[in-house]
Amino acid sequence: MENLDYNVLLYYCYSEIKDPETYREEHHLFCIENNILGRVIISSEGLNGTVSGLKEDCEKYMEYVKSDPRFAKTEFKIDQMDKHAFTKIHVRVKPEIVHSSLKHVNPNVRTGKHLEPEEFKALKDQEEVVILDVRSNYEHELGRFKNAITLDIDNFRDFPEKINELEHLKGKKVLTYCTGGIKCEKASAYLLEQGFEDVYQLHGGIIKYGMEAGGEDFEGKCYVFDNRVAVDVNKVNPKVISKCHCCGKISDRMVNCANPVCNIHVPICEECGWKYEGACSDECKEHPEKRPYDGTGYYQKNTNGYNPYKGLYRKPDKEKIKSIIHE
Repeated sequence: MENLDYNVLLYYCYSEIKDPETYREEHHLFCIENNILGRVIISSEGLNGTVSGLKEDCEKYMEYVKSDPRFAKTEFKIDQMDKHAFTKIHVRVKPEIVHSSLKHVNPNVRTGKHLEPEEFKALKDQEEVVILDVRSNYEHELGRFKNAITLDIDNFRDFPEKINELEHLKGKKVLTYCTGGIKCEKASAYLLEQGFEDVYQLHGGIIKYGMEAGGEDFEGKCYVFDNRVAVDVNKVNPKVISKCHCCGKISDRMVNCANPVCNIHVPICEECGWKYEGACSDECKEHPEKRPYDGTGYYQKNTNGYNPYKGLYRKPDKEKIKSIIHE
């Protein structure tokens, strides 16, 4: 039986941080000292992260985050793994904790009504209810709720540009959803701002829905932003909906194009994987920089020269760096 000694944590919290740079420094050091890897974004509006570590280290990390009064309300979605889901730790300060083009929106002031997974499940099929996916194309093409409305957007920051396409929904109950809930906080708030009156959001997103409500009627897999790439959600009535980028056959086998210049992440069936040697097209197959294909379509990033202490004021501990890099 697999030893699932590691956890993957997905979380966010909208809460004012008056000095993001100072907090970034403190947070970064805590991650290094407790062997936490992943990506954390900090801004004046809060924090957003996906990290991994041994279970006991993740417990310390969650306690550390929630012990700060500003982030006491943070909810963590916890998954199990047999290893780290990341190879590095990056803690960065950015203008927003999710790039949205909606910096003026404060979800702590007004946002859509939160629905717990079981509440969402009970409401989603009722009359005059529509389900709105606020994620990007590559995410909802891999998996989405049955009968959900999807938007043709490459990035969440394009969401406001699509609001006119949703005008006909103003008289309905609009249930928004995303991966972990963070995009819905601003998307639902923006819908309210634009005159939509009955707006809800799936609290904890697809991930929490899968954990607490069995994932019923979520078709396909959920795209995640770590080395797992895609995770199963539906334990009730699963269905594969994504198609091979090369031949169009039903497939949810996610592959990074072997051409590092292209590097798109798309479903490619096993047959086409070998036919194109891990590339997404004949052109990429012939590219002089194409990486060797081992049948997985996953390419470990080179950690040479990686220094987890980069950007910190404290002097690096060489042994600590070595242990983190070679975890």
